[in-house]
Amino acid sequence: MNTLIKKLQTIPFVSKFMLNHYSPYKGAGIAIDKIDLKNYHIRVKMPLTHKNQNIVGVHFGGSLYSMVDPFYMLLLMHHLGPKYVVWDKAATITFLSPGRSTVYADIRLDFAEIEQIKQATADYQPVYRNYTLNIFDDSGLRIAEVQKTLYIRRKNPQPLRR
Repeated sequence: MNTLIKKLQTIPFVSKFMLNHYSPYKGAGIAIDKIDLKNYHIRVKMPLTHKNQNIVGVHFGGSLYSMVDPFYMLLLMHHLGPKYVVWDKAATITFLSPGRSTVYADIRLDFAEIEQIKQATADYQPVYRNYTLNIFDDSGLRIAEVQKTLYIRRKNPQPLRR
């Protein structure tokens, strides 16, 4: 059963459906707008609603961070496969302007990044990769900048059991 679920998660439509029905995302109004795993891209959006605004009526900072939190990890896990461990290690968010409308973020990687990670982890030692992404509003105004550090390690081969 677990294998079937993992297989289904590699289908963009299924992944998008599962993430859009994930309770914390559904509650905050966060939606996966686009998943293009083949091209290393995920686009996330969040309209401003009474469920995700703070006391002064703009986007709640925790919801802004939440909307982008897992996606570098998910893209890396998808492209590196089950022979790798990928964990979020650290993150910071810098708020640049109040979010007063729907906000968007594009999470992107590329083939070269995946190949560099494979080379860097070939000796089974961990590497840390830093990524920066921006959250924009409808008008293109930059609302926040998020910096993420991910821990990545190739899993040690399992010894043969007799």
